[in-house]
Amino acid sequence: MRRREFISLLGGAAAAWPLAVRAQQLAMPVIGYLSGSWADLFPGRVRAFREGLDETGYSEARNVTIEYRWAEGKNDHIPALAADLVHLDVSIMVAAESTPAALAAKAATATIPIVFIVGTDPVEAGLVVSLSRPGGNLTGVTSFNQELGPKRLELLHQVVPPATTIALLVNPTSPIIAEADSRRLQTAARTLGRQLHILHASNEHEVESVFAKLVQLQIGALVVGADTFFTNRSEKLAALAIRHAIPTIYQTREFAMAGGLMSYGGELRELYRLAGVYTGRILKGEKPTNLPVHQVTKVELIVNLKTARGLGLTIPLPLLGRADEVIE
Repeated sequence: MRRREFISLLGGAAAAWPLAVRAQQLAMPVIGYLSGSWADLFPGRVRAFREGLDETGYSEARNVTIEYRWAEGKNDHIPALAADLVHLDVSIMVAAESTPAALAAKAATATIPIVFIVGTDPVEAGLVVSLSRPGGNLTGVTSFNQELGPKRLELLHQVVPPATTIALLVNPTSPIIAEADSRRLQTAARTLGRQLHILHASNEHEVESVFAKLVQLQIGALVVGADTFFTNRSEKLAALAIRHAIPTIYQTREFAMAGGLMSYGGELRELYRLAGVYTGRILKGEKPTNLPVHQVTKVELIVNLKTARGLGLTIPLPLLGRADEVIE
């Protein structure tokens, strides 16, 4: 081969190479990741999701692309973000840790497979027909954290038995969650012979106002409802509870680690890993309707003993013995 012909051939190959790479990238399946949270708030959970994908042979940027959409705590933004992912014609959607995100994804498409990560009962929320045979284009994982609301109330009662009036904080922009939480905890409060106040917050100003109102109403303790809006503000809620000296319990470990009195809820990292596994299995050809909703049964009780002392509370020894972690 003549030198000039060789150089021309090499140049043509070099020009074609970026096009080949681009075509390969375009051929990758695309995951649409829809979250009600912030991109940098809980990196460990996204990392666990990627680990689950890796278990099925998929790795971001190597053989799958992930398009992230973050609502940053604004539930009213979620439907538009879901519609955007549908417009991109993603291969599958993941609705992360948010019942509003899962509902928005379901409303946006009846054909694109959806894997949800929720803390609610998916049947009660209208996401699936049944846990064993989801039906339609959705399946996923649930921690049933919302179902644990009455148990949180009971734990708080054990720590603060003199509190005859307890408050429940809910987010009115998540009506399905707020109504279910209110109903369950009202029943539990009556069983314990306690009065329950329902308080609402869906923005920063209302969160601040709620704690001032708790003091005015002489509320003895607070249960924070299981909602992504509050999960995104675990540190702020813990700080306000300490500032106003309100014994408070929430679902996530981040709350107790930030200074909240107690947390009681499902282990969320495992939830995300399993969602990654389901996403990979669907990308390999399995149908959502044939994948039963996975229930994470591991529950963690974390007690912040330092906060308890600051509030002048004595944690009963049997409860301390049950705790998965005690923060001194």
